[in-house]
Amino acid sequence: MKAAATVVEPGTVRFERLLPGPVERIWAYLTESDKRAKWFAAGEFDLRVGGRIELRFDHAELSGDKIPPAKYKDMGKPKFAGRITRLEPMRVLAHTWNMGGDTEVTYELTPRGKDVLLTIVHRRLAPRDLVVGVMGGWDVHTGILADVLNGVEPRPFWTTHSKLEKQYSASV
Repeated sequence: MKAAATVVEPGTVRFERLLPGPVERIWAYLTESDKRAKWFAAGEFDLRVGGRIELRFDHAELSGDKIPPAKYKDMGKPKFAGRITRLEPMRVLAHTWNMGGDTEVTYELTPRGKDVLLTIVHRRLAPRDLVVGVMGGWDVHTGILADVLNGVEPRPFWTTHSKLEKQYSASV
């Protein structure tokens, strides 16, 4: 497997995916709750530095794959909060994400012809199991985003995440 996610330093994961553009379309799927809910998590973003963000996950609604593996069966529909730390519309969005500790996620959009390179850097991740889960999570979530943008049936979330988690676990 050519890893889409890599550990660039302890506790920091970098992820890249080329998506069908234009940038304005991808920005909307990052910042608008209804669009973000189709591939990642619903929740309002107060789009200003210092603004509050909310992430409400419902993995069962992302695809036809409704039953999580045993290790995630008690997860339910988790909710997280954070604050926007950087905002350059149509180019960069960064926010904290309280996952039991404040992590930080930066999304960068870079035009590549008709496509857009989405680069995600997720910092302050620990322990190792969280790093591996986040790597698999970003990979499957952005894969679902690509499916949505391409107008095809979204890949099964839990089945795909389980496979990716095993692959990433072997490389971290």
